[in-house]
Order: sequence, then C-alpha cells, then structure tokens
Amino acid sequence: MDLINKKAIVFGGTSGIGLATVKMLEIAGTEVVAIGRSSEKKSQLPNGVKFVACDVRDEMSVKKLLEKLAPFDILISSATGGERAIGPFLEMDMDGFKGSFDKLWGYANVVRHGAKHVTDGGSITLVSGSPARNCRPGQIALSSVGGAVEAMARALAKEISPRIRINIVSPGTINTPMVTLTGTEREKLYENMTKDNLIPRAGTSEEVAEGLMYVIKNQFVTGTTVDVDGGWLLS
Repeated sequence: MDLINKKAIVFGGTSGIGLATVKMLEIAGTEVVAIGRSSEKKSQLPNGVKFVACDVRDEMSVKKLLEKLAPFDILISSATGGERAIGPFLEMDMDGFKGSFDKLWGYANVVRHGAKHVTDGGSITLVSGSPARNCRPGQIALSSVGGAVEAMARALAKEISPRIRINIVSPGTINTPMVTLTGTEREKLYENMTKDNLIPRAGTSEEVAEGLMYVIKNQFVTGTTVDVDGGWLLS
C-alpha cells in the first residue's frame, strides 16, 4: 500500500507504540487522526496530526466517531482499554481478571464499527502481546486476552477478505510509558524481565511500530501475527 494521501485512524495513538506508529505514518505522507482517552498527551503528537478523545470501551461513542471520520484506508488499535491483572489465576481477583478483557472489548468495538468504513484494499491492525503464545508466570490474564485477540483477527480475516486485510503485531517486553518506574529501578526491572531472551533487552516503541508499518504496507499479508519480541517465544 502506498501511504501517501491515505487516511489512518489510530486508537491509542497518543502514547507508546501507537504514538510511534502515528509519527511514522505522518512522515510517510498519511493523514492521521490519533484517538486517546484524554487530551493530556496530545501535545506529543506531530503538528499535522488531528487528535480526538474517545474511550474504546464506550461502544456507541466509538461507533459515532468512526462514522464521523469515515472513510479511511488504515484502522489501527493499540489501546489497552484499562488495567491488566497480574499473578497466579487461582489467587486472582475475578473482577481483575474480567477487567483485563477491556482490551478485547475495545478492539471488538473498533473493528465491529470500523471495518465497514475501511476503503477497498485497506488495512486493520491490532496489537496483542507475546504472553498470548508463551505465557510466563503471573501472566495468565495477559495470555488469555492476547490469545482471544489473535483468534478474533484470524477468524475475521476470512470474513473481510478480499476487500480488506487484518493483522496482529505481537510485542514482547517494550520500554513504554506504561511502566512508571524511573532511573535505576526501571533499568533493573527491564534487565530482569529480558535477561533470558535471545535479545536480552527491552524493545522500543519504534521497533514495534516498524512491525505495524510492515503489515499495513504489505498487501499480501492478512490473518497473520507478526512477532516483535526479542526472541521471547524461543526463550
């Protein structure tokens, strides 16, 4: 796909992986609308990028927004939807486990109400995570949600083919603002989390965004999960 003069809608586009993708799309000549829950981080967006506030968990708000922005060529969601529960399942607060699926519901809202507005030959991209296929201790909620996202995308690829494509990018441990620690504490956390990976460091938002750009541009890819994980799955 030639990205010049195309229009992209990016949910979760004001921070981390979403923001890095917004910047790459804008540089490539794409008209970009970045969606976030609040306007707090919109100052980080490039000057040419439009910001709109919307909570992906609010189905009717998502529906109305996508109708207003239609048509568009590229639809992306990296929005987490909220907090994710961590820890052993048999000790887990079930409200916390259920709440972790806000990410899935948010993605479902975006795809359900956005797919029909994607132009012929267009692309949808979602972000899952390496625990979907290699669950480490304490990550059962992350694994369950990520697995559901990937299964949804594979099934949907058959429904929307050949008019449009849908793909998943699955990051490993990434250095993003979601981790609030700073300084030495932050460095040690990432060092411990990645020491057994084939590439023993945290990835960057830009490295994951390159994965999103690949599946957006390559028109021979659909129903696929692209891993940007530093070797997580093999570790």
